[in-house]
Amino acid sequence: MTLDRAEGLAESARALAAGEVTSRELVERTLARIEATQGSLNAFRIVRAEAALAEADAADEELAAGVRRPLLGVPVAVKDDMDVAGLPTAFGCAGEFPPVARDGEAVRRLRAAGAVVVGKTNTCEFGQWPFTEGPAFGATRNPWNTEHTPGGSSGGSAAAVAAGLVPAALGSDGAGSVRIPAAWTHLVGIKPQRGRISTWPRGESFQGITVNGTLARTVADAALLLDAASGNHELDPHRPPAIRASEAVGRDPGRLRVALSLKPPFTAVPARLRPEVRAKVLELAEKMSELGHVVEEADPPYGQIGLTFVPRATAGIAERALEAPFPALLDRRTRDAARLGRLLGGAPLRAARRAEAVLHRRIGGFFQSYDVVLAPTTAAPPPRVGAMLSLGGFATDRAMIAACPYAWPWNVLGWPGVNVPAGFVGDGLPVGAQLLGPAGSEPLLISLAAQLEAELRWHEAWPSQRLTTNSPAA
Repeated sequence: MTLDRAEGLAESARALAAGEVTSRELVERTLARIEATQGSLNAFRIVRAEAALAEADAADEELAAGVRRPLLGVPVAVKDDMDVAGLPTAFGCAGEFPPVARDGEAVRRLRAAGAVVVGKTNTCEFGQWPFTEGPAFGATRNPWNTEHTPGGSSGGSAAAVAAGLVPAALGSDGAGSVRIPAAWTHLVGIKPQRGRISTWPRGESFQGITVNGTLARTVADAALLLDAASGNHELDPHRPPAIRASEAVGRDPGRLRVALSLKPPFTAVPARLRPEVRAKVLELAEKMSELGHVVEEADPPYGQIGLTFVPRATAGIAERALEAPFPALLDRRTRDAARLGRLLGGAPLRAARRAEAVLHRRIGGFFQSYDVVLAPTTAAPPPRVGAMLSLGGFATDRAMIAACPYAWPWNVLGWPGVNVPAGFVGDGLPVGAQLLGPAGSEPLLISLAAQLEAELRWHEAWPSQRLTTNSPAA
């Protein structure tokens, strides 16, 4: 059968407010799409069918009474590292997890905006890898080619949006985990400033390198979801000044100085930009020049930034592993990373945290000469499903760095980045490029991304292969 596709987030909200469709109708269609593709894509860990329909009916009553909220009655999805009241938060892990008592702050804000959360999407174990596979839930597959991964760790959210199951979804990004799957599924992925979308009940996630972000087919939809989810719990340690992301979508970004950065930041193992990906990023750079921006090759002064990433990432894994109800079921690579994190969790972690201020000053100085960095999001197109699943720890790190060496420095810095689709390579596999800016630069990045979208119309392309229940997910 041929499935209908979700309307965009903004279009769904408009149609609901105009009375052209009901929330129940939208949610019923969404649930049907999820059910029809779970065997082929396996995007969801948990589907809230009964609860979502009840919430849709409540939204319809509000709409009929004249209530208006930004996303009232619109179905969305969230990644399974976010707390949804009454559901477990397994975060890719095997075993039975207890249900949580209350929504996390980001989910609470989505509900306050009126959204109907239809389910929780798949993610790899503790979000560590750029693929979404594991013994707890099988393999999540790429709608553009189901032999390939949608990336990770927000691969379930990306697959769900790319296939048109939902109009937009929340993910999280600790080393590119929103931007990488966005690149590999032809989506817009916004990694906002640290603290823009709360990670509460954790004041910081993975020692501050992980933030929540948005995935959508258009810049406007990604910005709308960002506005709806943004804000802080009163105990959040990072509280950046508020922005209105949606207002930046139609704004002229002006004539920008763009640094085209093709050199991977320092990594301990080799990483090489694949020629076909390089070509697509250069095409974007040429389009920016045509739009009047000044583009020149220049690399931010990253230095030894990688030495500050590893202690924070592994200490974060160690913290999560201690909380796991079934530690014996954790992937051996997770247990090894947690062991390293315990070793680095003292003086090395404190030094890594102190280094952030130095990096802010040094790399911040780069933005006195440039407004935006344009860089590849990944060095390679999406690998095949299973390519990294059975590797050992060091082999996984080598493969991961070879494919994805570009995204993680902005997690150390805590600054915003936006993946934009850059086209297709090889057998029709999507790749992307990231727009990177200094603290609080989401409006500028969003306005530039929207300008590119208006020219390139990337949202008009859809996966062509039929999505059915015939293909196994695992």
